[in-house]
Amino acid sequence: QVQLVESGGGSVQAGGSLRLSCAASGSTFVMGWYRQAPGKQRELVATMTSGGSTNYEDSVKGRFTISRDNAKNTAYLQMNSLKPEDTAVYYCFARPLVSTYWGQGTQVTVSS
Repeated sequence: QVQLVESGGGSVQAGGSLRLSCAASGSTFVMGWYRQAPGKQRELVATMTSGGSTNYEDSVKGRFTISRDNAKNTAYLQMNSLKPEDTAVYYCFARPLVSTYWGQGTQVTVSS
């Protein structure tokens, strides 16, 4: 079983930046983030494999960057040019093989 510890997040004005971190207790194949805004379904934000392949949700392309330090089993999500519509709880996840493990979630609030 993989345990995840998230950090980062907070409140920022539109146009600002935040960085999320997600530390896993073991090596994983895929890591990334989902987010869930009030009243909306959880949506995939970004993923990255241990080999470096990335995938982004269309609305964050060019603004968010996911990276990983495989030696530390840690993923990072650099979020730039934040918009009010990015406001959500962000959940880190890790998928070693088949099972998916989740972080505790961290709030990101972007004010206009």
